[in-house]
Amino acid sequence: MEIERKFIVTGEWKHLATSKTHIEQGYFDTAPGRTVRIRIRDDKAYLTIKGPSADGGLSRYEFETEIPLDDAHELMKLCRPGRIDKTRWLVPNGRHTIEVDEFHGDNDGLIMAEIELSAPDEPYDRPPFLGQEVTGDPRFYNKSLMTRPFCLWRHTFHP
Repeated sequence: MEIERKFIVTGEWKHLATSKTHIEQGYFDTAPGRTVRIRIRDDKAYLTIKGPSADGGLSRYEFETEIPLDDAHELMKLCRPGRIDKTRWLVPNGRHTIEVDEFHGDNDGLIMAEIELSAPDEPYDRPPFLGQEVTGDPRFYNKSLMTRPFCLWRHTFHP
């Protein structure tokens, strides 16, 4: 079970990051209640299946398994049109690590953070760079950003 909160990032944060990776994602299925994707993260690849969201978008079932990188490149060719391209930065924060995603391409300019929790009501430290919470807002799901990228609606969003 994946439990996470999502936020828009504002202010300075890169100096707090301890590492970064490049991520490319393609999607096979984004029907309501399920997502099937391929993710290439630097030199590793993963097949991920996610179930429907619960708790207002806070939690959902997730299955992920590593697959050969060559297979992932071939499978990307079978994915739906559009890709997610981003750099993920890891920022230590108390007992948690905040994953900050800096998007590229059609989603350039969007920076979001996720905090994975062990329970929906688990307390966490909230650093000043975490802006508006967008947990459960479907506009900020990666599968939505693939089909309706940030460049198409950024002018209407005011965090």
